[in-house]
Amino acid sequence: MDPLTHGLTGAAAAQTLADTKKHRPAAITAFIAALLPDIETFIHHPSDPLFNIEIHRQFTHALVFIPVGALITASLLWWFMRRRLSYRELFLFSLIGFATHGFMDAVTSYGTELLWPFSDARFAWNLIPIVDPLLTMVMAALAGAGFYYRSQVFGWIFFGWLALYLLAGFTQRERGISGIEDLTAQRGHTIERLVVKPTIGNLVLWRSTYIHDDSVYVDAVRSGIFKPQRIYPGDSAPLIVPEQDFADWKGTTLYTDLQRFQRFSDGYLIRHPERHAIIGDARYSMIPNDLTPLWGVHADTAQPDRHIPFLNFRDAGPEVRDVFWRQLTGKKSP
Repeated sequence: MDPLTHGLTGAAAAQTLADTKKHRPAAITAFIAALLPDIETFIHHPSDPLFNIEIHRQFTHALVFIPVGALITASLLWWFMRRRLSYRELFLFSLIGFATHGFMDAVTSYGTELLWPFSDARFAWNLIPIVDPLLTMVMAALAGAGFYYRSQVFGWIFFGWLALYLLAGFTQRERGISGIEDLTAQRGHTIERLVVKPTIGNLVLWRSTYIHDDSVYVDAVRSGIFKPQRIYPGDSAPLIVPEQDFADWKGTTLYTDLQRFQRFSDGYLIRHPERHAIIGDARYSMIPNDLTPLWGVHADTAQPDRHIPFLNFRDAGPEVRDVFWRQLTGKKSP
């Protein structure tokens, strides 16, 4: 989730409880607290690139860390807020803001380790995009009105809007799943695993990734409101399983790192279609029905005792934008 949406959600949560006198300092405190869990993005391990992606949305986003995060936030803000809020109030509003962060990340994709350190499972409910202008603009208007008028009412309307948007995302996701199930039945495929997630900035165009018979298949699903559902059939590629495909390197750093990346990618590993040595996360691509991964790792078997580098492949050129726009607007593929 983008920082602005995080901050607005924290501020609105505080606005639902704060009285008129404490309304603005409470909102500011919760806004800042809702941003702080992402401080882990500054934690790096130069020699181990996978550490940098594993730590993201991990311990600072866990439920058990919320009181600790609130204590840190309150301590940092005490000197600035001590004349407006008591330390108890500062801690309370920090707690409220900090608590919203993990939930807002979990309703998107990528995955959030809410139960760390008891479990490394990443929760990703795939209801809304990580960045959604419509959702955020309405949030900003409501949180801003609440801040200006010092009114709890706008905070409650804010969460009503969020609930409706999440419900719309759930409905659209389920429609996408239903469409893909019909498609796989026509193909004679048995779905072993399936993930359907929204594409950036909208609830209309969704990306489907499923596994059948040791292969990964991707398709795009446009579930519009005023047009019939349209499916854009995509590509397929053999599933990469480190325990099988890299068995000869068992016990090496390369093998261990590939297993780590497999857990991070929830098992959806493929080779980059144009770069054989790149093992990518099939769940993400710039084009919804394409298997060119958004990120991956370089499995250099010539250097098995070195940590594998993590690479990004974000191509947002005119051709990519044109394909995405055609699918988003329900036009036929060229």
